[in-house]
Amino acid sequence: MGQLVSDITSVLDYKDAKKSAKTTRQEILAQMAADEATKTNLVKKTLAAQRAKYGASGMSAAGMTEGAVLKRLKSETEQPYDEKRKNNLAKLKSARATKPNLLKNWLSRFDSIVG
Repeated sequence: MGQLVSDITSVLDYKDAKKSAKTTRQEILAQMAADEATKTNLVKKTLAAQRAKYGASGMSAAGMTEGAVLKRLKSETEQPYDEKRKNNLAKLKSARATKPNLLKNWLSRFDSIVG
C-alpha cells in the first residue's frame, strides 16, 4: 500500500512541477517580449540621435558613410539584448518537468511483489 501512495505522490508532484514549469516559461516569454520592445525603442532612439548629430555636422568629418555608422551603432546597441535573449532561450529549454515512469518503477519492484 505504501508504494501505491508513493506512486500517486510522484504523479501529483509531476503535475505541480508541470504547472510550475509552464508558469516559468510564461514569465520568461513575457520578459523576452519586454526586452525586445525595450531594445527596439533604444535602437530607434540611438539611431535618431546619431542621424540628427550627423545631419547637423555633416558626414565629411567622420570619414564613414552614414549607413556604416548607423549599422555599427545598431549592432552595439542590440548586443546586450541579444545575449540576454540567448540566456532566456536556454532557460526556456531547461524549464520542464520530468514525467514519472510508473511502469519502470513497478518492473523494478516486480520480483518483490510476486515473490
